[in-house]
Amino acid sequence: MKYIKNSLALIGVICISGLFIFAMQKAPDEKAPSDFLLGKEDPIVNNYNVYALEMPENLNFAGEMVPIQDPDIYERMDKELLVNTYWQSNGLLMFKRAQKYFPIIEPILKRNGVPDDFKYLAVIESGLVQTAKSPAGASGVWQIMKATGRENGLEVNDNVDERYNLEKATEVACDYLKKAKESLGSWTKAAAAYNAGNYGVSRRLKEQDVDGYYDLLLGEETGRYVFRIVALKEILSNPSKYGFNFNKSHLYKEVPTYKVEVDTAVTDFAKFAKQFGINYKILKLHNPWLREPHLNNKSRKSYQIEIPKEGYYNTKS
Repeated sequence: MKYIKNSLALIGVICISGLFIFAMQKAPDEKAPSDFLLGKEDPIVNNYNVYALEMPENLNFAGEMVPIQDPDIYERMDKELLVNTYWQSNGLLMFKRAQKYFPIIEPILKRNGVPDDFKYLAVIESGLVQTAKSPAGASGVWQIMKATGRENGLEVNDNVDERYNLEKATEVACDYLKKAKESLGSWTKAAAAYNAGNYGVSRRLKEQDVDGYYDLLLGEETGRYVFRIVALKEILSNPSKYGFNFNKSHLYKEVPTYKVEVDTAVTDFAKFAKQFGINYKILKLHNPWLREPHLNNKSRKSYQIEIPKEGYYNTKS
């Protein structure tokens, strides 16, 4: 027992000495975040640091200011900036996919008179994954529900689901957002309505006797919704400021395509694809709205099927 006590005492002295020596050692030379920005030297792996973020000035959504002088708003905005900055793998994927899909979304928003900032709503809805589907059944980049899609002219069935057609789905999202803005009076409230519905937002405004989104007490999801959009807008607009390092060559690219009109049934899309020098997988990658390996088309509707230009895929027949 005495030997054990002496041994324990000795171990304690060694541990304390070790801690003292470690504390006295000079820490590795710290590099400012600016040293790690795009195009500069690579960071040292064992010198990883986590930094608090300075709150940006003049944060806004569609030109409507975020009132960060309010302490509650400040904390909620800070949370979303931190969460999305330090979820690095997801952040890099958003940069990569944005390069591929924003050029499709942006002109449609502009043509419809919807602020460009709404492209970031698509980011938080689906992560810009064309085949995304929620547990509730919302589908596509814009996460449109089946009934909403049909009400807005999309074909939605087991054979064809145009919620997965990015161009058509973006048009539907624009129509919804414009109507929400007209009904609720601001683009910020229209964004919230995309999550909670026009009725849900207007009812809460009336119940709580307030006029703006930032004055509302909301549930977790809708309460975070606009803050998440603004955070992604800020981060994706300023990659080096938030420590994201990449070159343009790292970003995903949209493969150029041309459209083939089809106004008949297609019995076998695998054979159809081979006519254009591609396989069934590639056909589906560019046309995820085609849900089955054939097209029924009993009504002889005209469909536009996207075919990648030659030379971008190395397919074998």
